[in-house]
Formats: sequence, structure tokens, C-alpha cells
Amino acid sequence: MRAYHIILAVTFALLADVGMAAGQKRFDSYFEALPLFWQQVYRLGGETLYCGREFPRDKSRAINIEHVYPMAWVMRAEGCRTRDACRSSSRRFNQIEADMHNFYPARKDINKIRGSFPFGTIRGEERRYGKCDFEFDARKRVVEPRPASRGNIARSMFYMKDTYGLKIYSRQGQLLQRWNRDDPPDDQERQRNNLIEKLQGTRNRFIDQPQLAEKLRF
Repeated sequence: MRAYHIILAVTFALLADVGMAAGQKRFDSYFEALPLFWQQVYRLGGETLYCGREFPRDKSRAINIEHVYPMAWVMRAEGCRTRDACRSSSRRFNQIEADMHNFYPARKDINKIRGSFPFGTIRGEERRYGKCDFEFDARKRVVEPRPASRGNIARSMFYMKDTYGLKIYSRQGQLLQRWNRDDPPDDQERQRNNLIEKLQGTRNRFIDQPQLAEKLRF
């Protein structure tokens, strides 16, 4: 009996270590979460993820929400052809789409360019989008964000993998681990984590303990 209890304890520890989090359960749809995100998390304004563009409390129409872990990847994981099809057939998809830890304000044009392309490193610093430090390589089909946003991006991606079991390919995961080390959480990111926890009941543990990212396998 003692051996059984030891095995059971080890099993639970391993499950906890790989991130068997339940995910957010408070919002049944993206459209339910979206207004609260703007009203509570960015109620005083803020800055966009990819460009660092500051926006006021009454945000510009040129700014919308970026899902850092692309919803197109979630659609494929759920076996849906369209987002509307996923919304009508998958409660899990709706909960993932409504998870605020994956939300960041972004310029609409940059959000559209990013699409569902993975992140990568692009040689040179060609600026096609004004002062925005964002590069897109159409041949390699990757995007490179500014250094100040890379850790935030990595920890959002890790949260989605850890919480919902979503896939991150090996090369992408290793790059994100490096970004997580190079750009650790700041006070703004930690405060954002606190606000989101109050709204949806879950925290991003990679903001609390960024070193946990080193244990992830892809």
C-alpha cells in the first residue's frame, strides 16, 4: 500500500510539472471577454505589443486584439475549417479564444501582417512599417517582433501550450525559450497577470516563475 501511495504521489507531481492546468472557465466566448479586457486590463490605455505604440484610454480604431498563439493553429488542432465552425461546435475552442493571457493590443495592420505566421529571426533591420520595429520575411514566412515584446510573446505562447496542450514546434519553442531569458517579466507584465487573474481566475505561471520555461519540451 505504501508503494502504491508513493507511485500515486509521483504521478500527480509529474502531471503538475507538465502543466495540467484547467484553463479559464469564466468566459464562454471571445465576445464576452473582450469588453472586460479593454475596460479592466487596459482601462487607462497602454501600448501595442509589436510596435510599442502608446494608446489612450479611449483606444484608436487602428488598434485591435492580437491572439499571440494564433487561433488558426487552434482551429487546426480542433479540426475546424473556419473560426465560426469552431465557435459553434467546440466549447474548448471558445474557452481558448476567450483566454486573456493570449490577448495583446496590436496595430490592426501589423496584426493582419502577422496573421498566423510563426516567430523567427530575420537578418537586417528593414523598416517597412514606419517606426515600428517589426519585420516580415515573406519567403521564409516568419515575423520578428521588437526585442521589448519578445519575452511577453514567449510567456503567452508557453501558457497556451502548458494550459491547453497546444503544440509549439521544436525550433519555435527553443527560440521562445531564448526570448524568455533575454526579456524577463517587468512590473507592467506582472500587473497585467494580476488583473487577468481577477477577471478569469487563472495566472500565467511563466510570468511568476519564468525559469519554468526551461522544463518545457517541444
